[in-house]
Amino acid sequence: MSAQHIAKARTTAVVLAGGTGQRVGLSIPKQLLKIAGKAVIEHTLSIFQQSDSIDDIIVLMAPGYVPDVEKIVAKAGLTKVVRVIEGGSTRNETTERAIAALGEGLAEGEDRNVLFHDAVRPLLSQRVIKDCVDALDRYQAVDVAIPSADTIIVTRTHGGDGEFITDVPDRSRLRRGQTPQAFKLSTIRRAYEVAAGDPNFQATDDCSVVLKYLPDVPIYVVAGDEYNMKVTQPVDVFIADKLFQLASTAAPQPADDAAYRELLTGRTLVVFGGSYGIGADIATLAESYGATVYALGRSTTGTHVENPVHIDEALSKAYAETGRVDYVINTAGVLRIGKLAGTDSATIQEALNVNYLAPVQIARASYKYLAETKGQLLLYTSSSYTRGRAEYSLYSSTKAAMVNLTQALSDEWAADGVRVNCVNPERTATPMRTKAFGQEPAGTLLSSEAVARTSLDVLLSELTGHVIDVRQQDPTKGASEASGFEQALAAVLDRQADV
Repeated sequence: MSAQHIAKARTTAVVLAGGTGQRVGLSIPKQLLKIAGKAVIEHTLSIFQQSDSIDDIIVLMAPGYVPDVEKIVAKAGLTKVVRVIEGGSTRNETTERAIAALGEGLAEGEDRNVLFHDAVRPLLSQRVIKDCVDALDRYQAVDVAIPSADTIIVTRTHGGDGEFITDVPDRSRLRRGQTPQAFKLSTIRRAYEVAAGDPNFQATDDCSVVLKYLPDVPIYVVAGDEYNMKVTQPVDVFIADKLFQLASTAAPQPADDAAYRELLTGRTLVVFGGSYGIGADIATLAESYGATVYALGRSTTGTHVENPVHIDEALSKAYAETGRVDYVINTAGVLRIGKLAGTDSATIQEALNVNYLAPVQIARASYKYLAETKGQLLLYTSSSYTRGRAEYSLYSSTKAAMVNLTQALSDEWAADGVRVNCVNPERTATPMRTKAFGQEPAGTLLSSEAVARTSLDVLLSELTGHVIDVRQQDPTKGASEASGFEQALAAVLDRQADV
């Protein structure tokens, strides 16, 4: 039988969540700790939920906390999670319970792929998952590892004098193991069956079981990621939270113009700040694909976003005329530069009204319409949101608030099917920027059309709660080739010069 006619093995992600929170000083398991607004385990499960390589998910949870995970699964709509089981008292016992559960219902001779992953590694990339599953087409066991950046030393204790170095292994051959660890189910089951005959059997990971008890089975190594960190120590909680804050996401693009038209025909967009710049370009682009667009602005329709009455009137008109509101976009903003101590009260109030209170009022007024259509609210931030800079205190702080508002509302509205995202363009050629900085060298700024195109992709995606960076691409590496975290980390230095 040819390879293309062989059915691909079913792939199950087993999320191991049996640990406690003792090392991070918690009275609850660390996988239930909230990072970036969600329990660590929800972040981890969501990654596998979104993976095209994963068919279903089993969770092995610390005893006594299975109902907590079941509630998280139900609320987040994690449909791939098929079972939540109590883990054992040791890692070995937990894996054995997972193997038993995976074998239930399998026909004789049937096999499947299984990925064992630590619940407290919530920054796993889709690339690593895919590489692991692809490797199982050729190998029976797969590990994930990264080179060691540190010199590793071997020590011994000499009486009461402390530790002394006995060896310094060659760092070029040393790797730091991560998860997932991936196996053919038949292989990991056989390894544990052999290990059961060893009265001294104990292991802290599953690849070591295969290595020791099935020495003839090669274990392939997939390249991991530095940010696929394990939340174990108190400092890890802080670092993971900051990485989520910096993380950006690349929005998937519809295949072609026909796909855009199919997704937008019959949809209604309301664009606040639609008189010019990014907002006007979004309106033009969406209309070209068949959407009904209400582009609203101070200079064109007399719409003042800082006036809640104007917001309500705009939304109710769009709904009355089309019977629906699918997407609400707010690109309106003001950029006032100057030292805070020398800024008058009217300028401060304007910045707060337009850059902060207006988006809040827009979100509040849009909710009932978006809940009806399962639509999306799209806000905008600035690259200065990660660190405010001198003379931009009002602008930077209100733009940072947009990120927080996005994350909070995406969580608050998730149960109602309303998505909320935030676009973070780098320096963009808009009338607002030209007014603040004058003409700048050609080629140093993004075009507003490019930001509008990405904005449309975000609207048509299933993303929610994300910050989507729009940056001028390095011609040697497109956005699709870099993960969200790679893009975020690579952009940190650039942000120090952006506004």
